[in-house]
Amino acid sequence: MSANAGKVALLYGGISAEREVSLKSGKQVLAALQRRGVAVTAIDCGPDSLAPALRQLEKGGFDRVFNVLHGRGGEDGVIQGALDALEIAYTGSGVLGSALGMDKVRCKQIWKARGLPTPDYHVVNSAEECDAVVQDLGLPLFVKPALEGSSIGTSRVDNAEQLVGAWAEAAKHDSPVLVERCITGGEYTCAILGVDPLPLIKLEAEGAFYDYEAKYLSDRTRYLCPCGLPEALETQFQAICTEAFRAVGAGGWGRVDFMLDADGRLWLLEVNTVPGMTDHSLVPMAARQAGIDFDELVFRILMSAQRGGS
Repeated sequence: MSANAGKVALLYGGISAEREVSLKSGKQVLAALQRRGVAVTAIDCGPDSLAPALRQLEKGGFDRVFNVLHGRGGEDGVIQGALDALEIAYTGSGVLGSALGMDKVRCKQIWKARGLPTPDYHVVNSAEECDAVVQDLGLPLFVKPALEGSSIGTSRVDNAEQLVGAWAEAAKHDSPVLVERCITGGEYTCAILGVDPLPLIKLEAEGAFYDYEAKYLSDRTRYLCPCGLPEALETQFQAICTEAFRAVGAGGWGRVDFMLDADGRLWLLEVNTVPGMTDHSLVPMAARQAGIDFDELVFRILMSAQRGGS
């Protein structure tokens, strides 16, 4: 048994639209923990309810939880609050950081209040508001459910006639709809492990943007790590991403996504407080570039678990 890890519960699966991704992440993390000799029990927190998993956690005598639940129920403060009530240490952000990181609108509000760069946006509540949004923000635009991850329900809009349909598609996800000015340029991500940013990754998707297909299914998406930026610039952008992560109360580990426009200006997009840990995922890729293999990465995340989150 790996020293000091104690009795561990791995939470995966869940009830969100990202369930399939979480199942894949859980399989990879479980194997890594087992290879390290950790006494781990995998608990599928779904597909319909978190309640059976919470009962198992309450009775299981677990010392810590590795949370790899993506999306609602697992990444938005819900499971974090339950674990706080059960007084079990867990990986990742606490209730506040999880909730704010998951809510794209409130995340952007905090960034703007802190003077951090993020694209202008509108929260659109009806199809009738779409014309005014185009007049204010121009084209192209991105339309996103504010409370989903993995680009679920997200569309790029290149002409005004597409906006109502894109809004309707995003609204299907029982979420406020965020319409955001599209930044044209390079897409990057900054993984964060503890207090340290990991090497940046540049993403080059074959389609219109880095969507669900490009993230989890396509073998044609290109990942550049090293990212190709000058060292001083990479360090500067890592510092901005770390500040953005902390600004919403996030901690432990996670990821901040951003764009660089044609003038080389950084624009923050969103925070991920429980990033993917699949064979296509970005945090393990950045960790490898920093000399941290997958099993070591998983173990470091596990050992960072705290009561109340990080």
